[in-house]
Amino acid sequence: MSIVKAKKNLGQHFLKDQNIARKITDSLLPVTREILEIGPGMGVLTRHLLANKQFAVRAIDIDQESIDYLHAELSDFRDQILYGDFLKMDLSAFYTMPFSVIGNLPYNISSQIFFRIIEHRQLIPQVVCMIQKEVAERVSAPYGNKTYGILSIFLQAFYDIEYLFTVSEKVFDPPPKVKSAVIRLIRNSREKLDCEEKLFFQTVKTGFNQRRKTLRNSIRSICPPGFESDYLNLRPEQLSVDDFILLCQQISYARQNTPPALSVNP
Repeated sequence: MSIVKAKKNLGQHFLKDQNIARKITDSLLPVTREILEIGPGMGVLTRHLLANKQFAVRAIDIDQESIDYLHAELSDFRDQILYGDFLKMDLSAFYTMPFSVIGNLPYNISSQIFFRIIEHRQLIPQVVCMIQKEVAERVSAPYGNKTYGILSIFLQAFYDIEYLFTVSEKVFDPPPKVKSAVIRLIRNSREKLDCEEKLFFQTVKTGFNQRRKTLRNSIRSICPPGFESDYLNLRPEQLSVDDFILLCQQISYARQNTPPALSVNP
């Protein structure tokens, strides 16, 4: 069967370097037996994964041409190569036990994939993925770093993130315009946030939407009248995950103890 044509609208850049493919798959730690590959494309990672008998592998792709190609090329494993959209699939229909995620993620939806992983963090203890180098640096950045942002905090709240290695654009067909990087996420010990989760996400997003301002100005709409905290004098990138949790605890406490506004009759 002929090769799969890379589709720009799907953000496809097919890895063609076997050494890099081996290095990526070797980065998977024996955390789970079940492995889900997102976007196998022409199967360069898939072949290495299937060759490792300690793993039970499934691969999912939204590109029907890729699925047809892999069904023909890897016919013995066609039941493990599925057409579907990771962002919409019912993961609980396939997995009742924890599974690891691996993939060369499309750059245009990598953030959406990460948010989906956060939603299912109790099922996904490990992620090994190749993404745009800039995004990899951002999500692995410590607080205080200028690239530290919303996605950094949301992922680091539940995962320890390791920047593994950089990948040249020359090992792809077609080559992307930017360098790539491989990172590994390992679920940390935080079972749940020690604050209201909805408030945490709202506070982080609102703060970073105006990241040049101090939190006193950027999250004013979230705080109850008269609320004070030392954190309000800082900019959002100066707060760690634990700092944001403490700030949200303070806001929740203040909300519960703020007397209701007096109504004035006309």
